[in-house]
Amino acid sequence: MTGLEIIYLVAALLAVSGFVVVVRRVAAKNAQLGDAGQAARKRLREARQEEEEEEEREEEEDERAAEDEEPEEEEEEPEEEEEPEEEEEEAEAAPAGRAEEDEERAAALRDGLAKTRGGFVARLGRLLSKKKIDQEILGELEEVLLTADIGPKTAEKLFGAVQGALSRDELGDPEAVWQRLREESGRILSVDAAPVDWDRATPFVLLVLGVNGVGKTTTIGKIAAKLTRSGKKVILAAGDTFRAAATEQLEIWGQRAGAPVVKGKSGGDPSSVIFEAVKRAQAEGHQVVIADTAGRLHTKTDLMEELRKVRRVIDKAMPGAPHETWLVLDSTNGQNAIQQAKIFKEAMEVTGIVLTKLDGTAKGGVILGICDELAVPVRFIGIGEKVDDLREFDPQTFVAALYQHDDAANAA
Repeated sequence: MTGLEIIYLVAALLAVSGFVVVVRRVAAKNAQLGDAGQAARKRLREARQEEEEEEEREEEEDERAAEDEEPEEEEEEPEEEEEPEEEEEEAEAAPAGRAEEDEERAAALRDGLAKTRGGFVARLGRLLSKKKIDQEILGELEEVLLTADIGPKTAEKLFGAVQGALSRDELGDPEAVWQRLREESGRILSVDAAPVDWDRATPFVLLVLGVNGVGKTTTIGKIAAKLTRSGKKVILAAGDTFRAAATEQLEIWGQRAGAPVVKGKSGGDPSSVIFEAVKRAQAEGHQVVIADTAGRLHTKTDLMEELRKVRRVIDKAMPGAPHETWLVLDSTNGQNAIQQAKIFKEAMEVTGIVLTKLDGTAKGGVILGICDELAVPVRFIGIGEKVDDLREFDPQTFVAALYQHDDAANAA
């Protein structure tokens, strides 16, 4: 064997011995890992066994607790048998509760109209408190009606109804005169119009108009609160972009009512704001859109043209919208409110009136002139600051509260 062969042989033996050493080390490592795995599996089995034992103990405790509670359930059985009697008592109490609520609402309406009753209605009361109505008193009756804030046209209609429908003997009866005044007033206020159907379109778009200071934004907030309370999903459009305070006020009402508010830049285009609100309502499933508008003076031609543009843009966003256009009027303005209504109606298709601040004025009779001269239904009246003080208008209830002549006759 040569020297080179010996070198090769030694190298081969070294390589084999090195491989053997590596294999032994790997085997030892695997043995260690196997032992660790077995230990881990053992710990896992022990933990599972402990959990099962704990669950068994909890089940036994629950069974014992249920057995302990059984006597108490037996004792409660007689109370369960008495429940139908309690339901009967509640059913009997319900009509009485509703009657009390109705009386409270009627009393609140009478209180809200106290100042108006202290005005022309009180003067009527003093005249008709006489035992006999003669021609002189009839002349005074006509004067009272003409100087009231119901407007001369409506005053003549009321007086003519009294004079023309009653016989000479009936004219001498104060109660017959009162009754005729009530009937004619109710007829004037009962403008032929169907109730508002908030479900006739989705979304239902309500456009609200009015000059500054009439309570337009507050009215929108209260209507939104009423609708959300009844389960409607409402969105508001801050279309009065010329008055920053109007947007802020609407946002506050939106938060109270749980209704989002779509707004634009101050001084921006109100039509685009309302357009966006309608489109958002369609996309997000809102059932009602209530749009505020700029409240500048009704004598401004540019305002009226802008309102016409708003209507055109709303119709583009949703053909057929707006479905209602309401004008908010301040009853403290008296006959000036009638003039405002006439001008707005000439420029726009007004479908409803909201009369605010009736609780703060003796000029509430203006509602008669508005309905008579415009033939537009009053949808809501405001008799206070709270949400519930914005009432859906009912002509007969209103007339009954207005012509409380016994109280009026005794007013100062």
